[in-house]
Amino acid sequence: MKRYSLHLSGDLLPGADRAQALAALSDWLELTPPQVALWLDGQPRRLKGRLSRAQAEQTQARFERIGIACLIREDTPASPSLSNAASIFSRPNSLGLAPVHLRCPKCDTEQPPGEVCIACGIVFAKYEQARRQAPQARRPVTTLSRSDGFPYRLVTQLLQLVFLASLGLALWSHWKQNQFPTPSFYDAERLETPRQTPTESSSFQIDAQGIRYTIDPLFDYQLDGVVVSLHDSDVFWDIYHAKDWKDFINIRDLCVVWGDNVASGVFREMQYRNSTWTCWISTHDAGTAQRFAWDQLSNNHLLAQDATLAAKIKTAEIGDQIHLEGKLARYSHAGGFQRGSSVTRTDTGNGACETIYVDAFQIVRKSHPNWRLVYRLSRALCLAALLGLVVMLFVAPVRAPRT
Repeated sequence: MKRYSLHLSGDLLPGADRAQALAALSDWLELTPPQVALWLDGQPRRLKGRLSRAQAEQTQARFERIGIACLIREDTPASPSLSNAASIFSRPNSLGLAPVHLRCPKCDTEQPPGEVCIACGIVFAKYEQARRQAPQARRPVTTLSRSDGFPYRLVTQLLQLVFLASLGLALWSHWKQNQFPTPSFYDAERLETPRQTPTESSSFQIDAQGIRYTIDPLFDYQLDGVVVSLHDSDVFWDIYHAKDWKDFINIRDLCVVWGDNVASGVFREMQYRNSTWTCWISTHDAGTAQRFAWDQLSNNHLLAQDATLAAKIKTAEIGDQIHLEGKLARYSHAGGFQRGSSVTRTDTGNGACETIYVDAFQIVRKSHPNWRLVYRLSRALCLAALLGLVVMLFVAPVRAPRT
C-alpha cells in the first residue's frame, strides 16, 4: 500500500490570521509559541510519519482549516509505524521537525529549543501569552502630510541653532557697541570748549509739515564733543514734540562732553540718560562726581530743515566724536509754541540746554564700527531665523508619536 508524508510549506494560506494559526498549533501540539513560530518562517519542513492517502488528506484538511499550507507527497521506505503517524493530533510528540534553533522574541538570541531564553531569562510561553493579551491597537499614527523627501526636521533644528546663536551675539554686540572707547581713541585737540561768537544773521522763517517756524539767531556756534546720550524727537512715544508742541524741526537731542572729561576718562565712569528734553547724569561715587567737569557737558536740541543734513545727524551714535556748526537760536510758531536757548555752559536746571539751528554736521570718530556691524547683522539673522521657524511651524509635517 502506498504511503504518504505531509510537508509544511512554511507559509500561511491567503487570508489566514497568523496569530490564530500559531495559537491553535501551540494548543494542539503543546509547544511554546517561539517553537511553533519556526514552522511558519517560510522554510518547507517535512512532518514525521507515513500515512495512508485518506489519513494524509484528513490531516491536510485540519491544517488548512487553521490557515496553514500543507502538501501531500508520496513516501517510500518504511519508517515509523502508521499508528504513530495517524495520531498526529492526539499525541503531539509523535509529530516533529528536524532539529532547529529558535530566536528569543525579546532579545533575538538564537538558541536550541527550550522553555526559557538562555540570554535574557524570559519564559517563552508567558512572554507570548502576555503579548497576546496586550491591547492590539496602538496609538494612532498621524499620517505625514508630505512625502517629498525635504529634511524638515534638520532644517528646523538648524533654524533653532541659528536663532539662539544670533540672539546671543546680538545681545553681546549691543552691549559692546555702547561702551565708551578709551580717551586715546578720540582727537583730543579738537575737543575744546565750544566757540560762541556774535552773529550777523537776522531772523528767518522755515516751513515743516505745514507749520511755519520763526528762527531768531543769537550767536554763531561751533561744538566738538563726544556723544554720551541721545533722544530722537520723532519716536512714537514722544507726544510732546509732535502732538502738544507741533515741533517738527527739533529732530534730535545730543548730550555731549568735551575737554578734561574726555581726556581724563572720567566721562566713562558716569551714567547718562536722555528723556524728552533733559539729559540726566549720575554716578554712585562722590569722588567721580567731583572729578567730573560739569561745565564741559551740554544737552543740545538740534534743529534742521534740510533732509540730507537731518539724516546725517541721525547717524550719530553713543561714543561718536562729532563736530557741528550752526547758530544758538530761539524759535517759535504761530500756534503759541516757543523755545529759547542757553548761551553759557555754566548754567544748570531748566533752560540750560543749547538750542542749535544746524548748518553743518560731521562725525569725526565713529566708535565701535565693527561691533555695530555685528549687531546689525546678528539682529537681521535672528529675525530671519525666527521668521523661518514660524514658517516651518505651518509647513512642516507633524511627526508620528512614538509608541
